[in-house]
Amino acid sequence: MTALVTGGGTGIGRACSLALHRAGHAVAISYRRSSDDAESAVAAIREDGGRAIAVAADVTDDDAVRAMVAEVRAQLGPVEVLVNNAGATIPLPLDDLDGATDDVWRQMLGVNLMAPWYCARAAADDLRAAEDGVVVNIGSIAGLTGSGSSLPYAVSKSALHGLTRSLARALAPVRVNEVAPGLVMTRWWAGNEERGRELASKALLDRETTPEDVARAVLGLVESRAITGQTVVVDGGQTL
Repeated sequence: MTALVTGGGTGIGRACSLALHRAGHAVAISYRRSSDDAESAVAAIREDGGRAIAVAADVTDDDAVRAMVAEVRAQLGPVEVLVNNAGATIPLPLDDLDGATDDVWRQMLGVNLMAPWYCARAAADDLRAAEDGVVVNIGSIAGLTGSGSSLPYAVSKSALHGLTRSLARALAPVRVNEVAPGLVMTRWWAGNEERGRELASKALLDRETTPEDVARAVLGLVESRAITGQTVVVDGGQTL
């Protein structure tokens, strides 16, 4: 089976790419700017005996997404597993209403909502033709709590929850689920590691949630054939 992981060269995306490879999937890793990271992940998979390619694409552009899926199909075969991992944020105090400009809204909704929609739509024929087509969206607890790095970010992730459930109906019997991580120490926290670790220490499990923790949940949903339309929270008890 071929898996496509958007933003699959760094952080959670890289962990998902490697986990899917170890589970026997050929892996296509999309990137927009992080070409070196994507190629590094591809090299790691190939060195371990797997099949992988890196594909440049702006996943907020529908035409670019359709071209990406066509390239993956041509090089690795039909997309049978789609992990919508690419995401973005623009940090703003939650009460900074004037800072939440139209441009900020467009960026957050473009990357965190429209990109997963474009990818799912472009891969829909492949997913439906597969024996067990699967989509896993990477959300955030911000979409459940209403709090996060900015108001537009939290709302965009909440919208992704809705998209997950609606796509589960629209694409059935393709399974569509979501993993909502809490605080994960990726490059998003570069320069603020101390604050991140302080927040992570307040979770019930008293440990940092790692990209590998999230990837294991993603792989579980890929392999669990009776689950669809669900959100799995991976936050160490942060939101309890």
